[in-house]
Amino acid sequence: MNAPLTHARGAAIRFTDLTLGYDRHPAVHHLSAKVEAGGLVAIIGPNGAGKSTLLKAVAGALAPLSGHVSVEGARRRAIAYLPQLAAIDRTFPICVFDLVATGLWRRTGLFGGFSRTDRDAVSQALAHVGLTGFERRTIDALSGGQLQRALFARLMLQDADVILLDEPLTAIDTKTAADLLDVLRGWHAEQRTILAVLHDMNLVRDLFPHTMLLARELVAYGRTDDVLTQANLARARHMIEAFDEAAHICEHDKAAAQ
Repeated sequence: MNAPLTHARGAAIRFTDLTLGYDRHPAVHHLSAKVEAGGLVAIIGPNGAGKSTLLKAVAGALAPLSGHVSVEGARRRAIAYLPQLAAIDRTFPICVFDLVATGLWRRTGLFGGFSRTDRDAVSQALAHVGLTGFERRTIDALSGGQLQRALFARLMLQDADVILLDEPLTAIDTKTAADLLDVLRGWHAEQRTILAVLHDMNLVRDLFPHTMLLARELVAYGRTDDVLTQANLARARHMIEAFDEAAHICEHDKAAAQ
């Protein structure tokens, strides 16, 4: 079954000498790479490698310290971003239907009314992720897997050219993970551009044609089999272990400033 979405073209994502960080403490250094339109790319790396930070930059939630990231060929604001499940405030008083309906805000506006067509679209998205009957349940009453299903339904309604997923399968049950992977495959078949932060190397090998390996810097990027080598993974671990946590700006920036 295909997701209840209209067809959307993908969009290319270009990183140009991109450096990201917080209070000039670097998290990603001088990254240059291009994700082709319609690409399905896994982002992997050790803890603290800058994976989530990179997604925030693509989503426009974090300004670069230097360089830039651009999304080429997308419709205006056509980026959908799913943060880590742990970042979702589950105490917020909202029911499942209303949470999923926020995926329509780009079209209806924050205070716009919902038509019968809009309500049908929400119901279809809920049915697609197996949440029919959960419409009036508040999100604090959901399991982790149920909440993630609802968040995927919201992504469906955003109808985005670019989809960013930060650890979308962490802390959810096996059945939910399998169902959500089917949704992801549907998005890929529609040639949407997908970046997903993941830790399961077997899943990355099985499903993702291309992989980006980060360790604050770009270790390797390309076809998954070429990236997931023991040498590359060992190099990534070493780069994280050797990183100076007290550094405020990278050596490249220091030299440029002198």
